[in-house]
Amino acid sequence: MKNKIILTLLAILIAMVSFAQSSKVSGKIVDDRTGEPVEFATVKVLKNNITTLTNESGEFTVNAEIGDEIEVTHISYKPIKVNLNSQMFIKLELVQIELNEILVAANPLQDISQSVVINDTEKRISQPRSVGHLFKEINGFGITKKGAYASEPVFRSFKYEQLNIQYDGGMKVLNACPNRMDPITTHVIPEEIEKIEIVKGPFTVRFGQNFGGVINLVSKNPTKGQHGFHGSVEGGYESNGNNLVTGASALYVADKFDVHLNGSYRNFGDYKDGNGTKVPASFKTTDYSLKVGVNPTENQRLQFSWRQSFGRDIDHAGLPMDSPFDDSFLAGIDYKINEISEKITSFSIKGFHSYVDHLMTNDGRPSYTATEASSPVEAWTTGGKIELVLSPSINTRIYTGVDANLIDRAGDRTRIVKVMNGTVLPTPKTFVDKIWQDATLNDIGVFAEGNYRISDYTSITTGIRADFITTSLDDPAPDFEALYGGNIEDETEVNISANASIKYQKNGFQTQLAVGRGVRTASMIERYINHFNVGVDPYEYVGNPNLKPEINNQIELSFLKKFETIEIGASVFHSFLEDYISAIVNTSIPRKFMATVPPVNAKQFINLDKASQTGVEFSFNVKASERLTFTSNISYTQAENKDFNEPLAHIPPFMANLGAKYEAEKYWMAFSSRLVGGQDRVSTTFMEEETPGFGTLDFRAGYNPFKNISIGVAVLNIFDKNYYEHLNFSYQNSNVLSGRIYEPGRNFTTYIKYQF
Repeated sequence: MKNKIILTLLAILIAMVSFAQSSKVSGKIVDDRTGEPVEFATVKVLKNNITTLTNESGEFTVNAEIGDEIEVTHISYKPIKVNLNSQMFIKLELVQIELNEILVAANPLQDISQSVVINDTEKRISQPRSVGHLFKEINGFGITKKGAYASEPVFRSFKYEQLNIQYDGGMKVLNACPNRMDPITTHVIPEEIEKIEIVKGPFTVRFGQNFGGVINLVSKNPTKGQHGFHGSVEGGYESNGNNLVTGASALYVADKFDVHLNGSYRNFGDYKDGNGTKVPASFKTTDYSLKVGVNPTENQRLQFSWRQSFGRDIDHAGLPMDSPFDDSFLAGIDYKINEISEKITSFSIKGFHSYVDHLMTNDGRPSYTATEASSPVEAWTTGGKIELVLSPSINTRIYTGVDANLIDRAGDRTRIVKVMNGTVLPTPKTFVDKIWQDATLNDIGVFAEGNYRISDYTSITTGIRADFITTSLDDPAPDFEALYGGNIEDETEVNISANASIKYQKNGFQTQLAVGRGVRTASMIERYINHFNVGVDPYEYVGNPNLKPEINNQIELSFLKKFETIEIGASVFHSFLEDYISAIVNTSIPRKFMATVPPVNAKQFINLDKASQTGVEFSFNVKASERLTFTSNISYTQAENKDFNEPLAHIPPFMANLGAKYEAEKYWMAFSSRLVGGQDRVSTTFMEEETPGFGTLDFRAGYNPFKNISIGVAVLNIFDKNYYEHLNFSYQNSNVLSGRIYEPGRNFTTYIKYQF
C-alpha cells in the first residue's frame, strides 16, 4: 500500500513538472531587416490576455501552451499573430513613423499614467453632428450642449480650457466666439477620427498646460502598410431631421512619399424630440484635408497637413445668436527621426497655425425687431513643440523639450438699435461693443519627464514643467479700463506643474497610483470679456485681468485585471482645487445692456480659495464567446465649492453605459443603453435646476456583403424617450420655445461605404 502511495505521488509530481514545463514557452523577436533584437515588444496570449515584454536581447517567456495563438505588438513595428511552437523566432516588419499619437500601449517606458485609448468610434456613433458627440458613451464624460452642433466634452468636473483638447498630437483650433459656438470639436470631420486618446488628469507635462486632462483627437492614418492608389466613398442618412452625410477620400502611397486627400459634406436639419417638438438644429458644413508625407530614410518622417472647414447657417438654440458662417483653416508640419544613436531615441518637431473667421447675428430671432446685432470675430493660434527623447540606460527614458501656444483674438459687436425703452426711434442708433479688446495670450512651456523601469513589471514616472505666460490688451474698452483703475498693464506668470506615478503590470493585472499638480492660467474670456452673456445663466459676465492661475492637486488609484473571458477595472480619484476660477454677482457692477431687464447686476470672474472633486469609475466586461461581448461601465463625480458651501456647477450626474455586441465575419450588431441618474447637487450661484434621470436604448448593426463594401444601420432612442441632459443649455431669444433643450427622439439611420 505504501509503495502504491509513493508511486502515485511520483506520478503526480512528474505530471506537475511536465505541466509546468509545457506551460512556459520561450522565444526571440528580431527586426526583419537588420536581425537586431527588438526590446519592449509586447507578447500577448489571446486566449487568456496574459502579457509579457521582451528584454534587451529580444527574448521572452510566457505562460502558455504549445499551439496557443499570441499577438506581438510594438510601437515601431506591424502587429503580428502567430501560434506558439517549441522554438519561437519571430521577425517584425517596421511601420511608418507615427506622428499623430501621444499614447503608446504596453511599453512601460512610454505609457502615460492613468491614460486610455478609445477605438471603434465608427461602430459606436452613427452620423455624429460633430466630434463632440463621440464622447457620449465614454466613461466619465458628459457633453455640454448649447444647441445641436457646438457640443463639447465635460470630463468629471472639468470643461472648456480646463481640458487640453488637441488634434493629432498637439495642433489646435481655438474658438473665436465668446459663446463657444465654434470649439475645436466643430472644425474636424467626425469620420476622420480613428481614435481618441485621453490622459485622465495632470499626469503628464509633455503636451502643454494640463489642468484636468489631455484629449488627443487622432485622425486616421491609412498609409500604414498600403502601397499604391486607394480611396473610399461613403454616405449616410438620418430620418430625424432629414440629415445627410457624404464623404470621399483618395490615397497614394509609395516607398518614399504618400498623399492623402479627404473631404466631407454634412447637411443636418431641425430634429424632433420625444414629444414631437421641433428643435432648431440645422447646419451645413463642408470640410476637406490634405496630408503629404515624405520618408527620407526608414527612420525619418516629414509630414505637411492642411485642412479647411466651412460652416453655414448654423442654429444655436441655447444661445442668443446664430452663425451665418464659421470658416477655419489649420496648417501643420511635423518631422521626426528615430534611433539617432544608442543614447538618443528620437527627435521631433511640430509646428502649426490656425485661423477662425466667425460671424454671429440675431437675424431671425425675436430681439432683431428692436436691435440688429452682428458680431464678426476672429481667432489666430500659432504653436509648436520640440522634443528630444533620451535613453541613458536600457531602463530609462527621458523626454525633454519646449512647446508654445500663441493666441490672438479680435472682434466687435455692432448693434443697430431701432427701439429704445419701448419707443421706436425715428433714426436707429448704432453702437459698437468691444468683445475681445484685441487680446493676446501667449504660453511658452519647458518640460522634462522621465520613465524608469525598476523591475520587469514595475515602472515609475516623474515630470516637471514651467509655463511662461504673457497676456495683453491692445484695444481696451473705456469702462473695462475704468473698472480696473485706468491703464491695464500686460500680465506675466510663471506656473510650475509636476507629476509622479508608479505602475505595476503582470499577467493581465495592472495597477497605477498617480499624483499630479496641474496649473492653468486664466483664459481670455475669464480675463477680458466685457459684459457678455457667456454662462449657463442670464447674467452678463465681466472678466478679471487680476485672476490667479487655478491649481489641480489630483491623486488617482486605478486597477485593471484581465482574465480569460472577464475584464474588470476601477479608478478612484480626488482633487484639491486651489484658486479655482468661478464667477459671482457683483452688486457694484450694473448690467450694461438692457439695464432694466433682470438680473440688473453683472457677474465677475473670481478665484475661489478652495474647491474639490471626488469620484469613481468602474468597468466590467465579459467575452461570453468568440463573437459575443458584454460591456458595462459606471462613473460618478461629486464636486464642491467650499467657499460658498455648495456644489460646483455643470457637473455630470451618475452615468452607466451597458452594451452587448455580436461580431461575425461579415456582420456585427450591438445594443447600447445609457442609464443616467438625476442631478440634485446643483449650484444656486449659477441658477442651476435639478434634473431628472433617464434611460435610453440604441441598436446598431453593420454588414459587409462584399470585400470592399460596408453597410451600417441604426435605431437610436428606440423607445422615443423625451429627455434632456443635465449639461444642456436652455432656449434663448425665442418666442416659441422655452426651458431646457431636449435630445432627439427616435431616429433611423443608414450608412454605406465603398473602399477601393
